Amino acid sequence: MKTGAFIIPTGIGASIGGYAGDASFWARKLAQNCRLIVNPNVVNAACFSGITDNMLYVEGYSLDEFFKGNIRLQQVTSNKIGIIFDSAIPQNILNVHINTINAIETVYGLNIIGYELTEEDVGVEFFIEKSGISTGNIKNLSTLYKAAQKLIKKGAEAIAIVCRFPDEQSDNYAKGIGVDPVGGVEAIISHYISKEFKLPCAHAPAFDDITISTEIVDKRCAAEYITPTFLPCILIGLDKAPRLSSTGISIEDLDFLIVPYDSIGSIPVLEMSKRGKKIFAVKENKTVLNVSPMNFLLTCVIINTYEEIMERL
Repeated sequence: MKTGAFIIPTGIGASIGGYAGDASFWARKLAQNCRLIVNPNVVNAACFSGITDNMLYVEGYSLDEFFKGNIRLQQVTSNKIGIIFDSAIPQNILNVHINTINAIETVYGLNIIGYELTEEDVGVEFFIEKSGISTGNIKNLSTLYKAAQKLIKKGAEAIAIVCRFPDEQSDNYAKGIGVDPVGGVEAIISHYISKEFKLPCAHAPAFDDITISTEIVDKRCAAEYITPTFLPCILIGLDKAPRLSSTGISIEDLDFLIVPYDSIGSIPVLEMSKRGKKIFAVKENKTVLNVSPMNFLLTCVIINTYEEIMERL
């Protein structure tokens, strides 16, 4: 069986995969015939998840380390999951998330060892840069570090993080014509924990306004408009997320990488090119970037649609 990677960076306005699990359809089709590494952005869909047993759920910083050859991915049957909650989350919103944890444990049998509140507010800010990419700032990363330490001492093998975010205002995103405004800063949070502790992690935002919208939104982001919490998808993803190890699947085991055509300047792409491995650049998946294979003089298999990949593998 072949091993590949299907990556769609978060916060770059990808027309496929830039919303809420809207790349899951293609990931699931590919994973029927191969072992597939995916970043959370590909399969996270609020109260749903596109993950399957044939997928390896790996956060962005760890992906970069994997492609550099610094770590390997060790498959597991399940992880003990600890959850960090931002102390800025109001009690009523926290209660919704605790009910979510209990529901996930009951339905899926996940091994959730408990949660820790940060000692101080995390202080998340997010915004869209002039380039169109979403990003942000975290005022107090150290309080996340301390909470993660406590969970690891309790036996956590994977960390879910839930921080309070200012209520989102993005009519364009709801219409399917904008960038996910929170994706960029979410990546900063998960990168930090992954880098510091070398374990699987993922982030879900918590908003004060948990009312369910009755407006019809673009179907690609609909999953985020029918639930008050985005925690389920990251818990399901982290359950079987591979450990970051010195043994297991390595970059040398990869047969191919699939990325949007105009976001080609990433570490995974450059490392695959360096090793002479197959890179599929998909033209139909447009982003706010303009970094094509022509910019780097890379040798890629340029294809028009994800459907075409199915015919070539």
